[in-house]
Amino acid sequence: MISLKSPREIELMKEAGRIVAEVLDILTQQALPGVTTKELDTIAEEHIRRCEAIPAFKDYGGTCSRPPFPATICASVNEEVVHGIPGTRVLKEGDILSVDVGARREGYFGDAAKTIAIGHITPEAGRLVKVCREALDKALEKVQPGRKLSEVAAAVQQHTEANGYSIVRKFVGHGIGKEMHEGPQIPNFLSPSFTDVTLKPGMTLAIEPMINQGSFRVRTGPNGWTVSTVDGRLSAHWEHTVAVTRNGADILTLPRQVGGRSN
Repeated sequence: MISLKSPREIELMKEAGRIVAEVLDILTQQALPGVTTKELDTIAEEHIRRCEAIPAFKDYGGTCSRPPFPATICASVNEEVVHGIPGTRVLKEGDILSVDVGARREGYFGDAAKTIAIGHITPEAGRLVKVCREALDKALEKVQPGRKLSEVAAAVQQHTEANGYSIVRKFVGHGIGKEMHEGPQIPNFLSPSFTDVTLKPGMTLAIEPMINQGSFRVRTGPNGWTVSTVDGRLSAHWEHTVAVTRNGADILTLPRQVGGRSN
């Protein structure tokens, strides 16, 4: 099922998204050499709760084969793609850190991610991060009523592969609203296994390219959560929650002072 949100619901999602955006801005400033990922997690949780919201990832997704996710943010360093668990790892000069943040406020979710440079990074790492962000921007340009999700996927894939990188295929974007994960699935690549969907006003989507320097293949670590590239090469991740409007993509995960609409 794909839920179409009312203007009031989208405004509530924008409040959750604003909190997520603020956390990412704060962590961008605090993610420095010598800081642990657990320290960043504490900062994120304190801000979310101070905003009268709930960390969306904490205690999420426990199964018989893995425990619930134990932290507020996903903190994935270098070759880690997604779902890195914050802990005692100390960030060092030249690392790249992909931070994914989710928050629920008044029953609605916001979800966004970015890859942060720790100090001075290599030109190769910087280019990977830049291309991933550009791939997200190109996907957002395709978010128009009447267009297909396949056009969104193609925009990510074309830009990524034209620049010599690969698309992670094990994980995709998703609908979002009253639940963190709703329909539809949003791949970052063209695949006959996904059902194409025509975009309509009121759809709310979490679009999130994950791209690798080397192979698209990934593996999950022994903690049941942290996903890394199989070849040990770098990965980058960017994400926004957006609403489909008659004018294009309304980005819901922007700080309040920035605001705005991407057409």
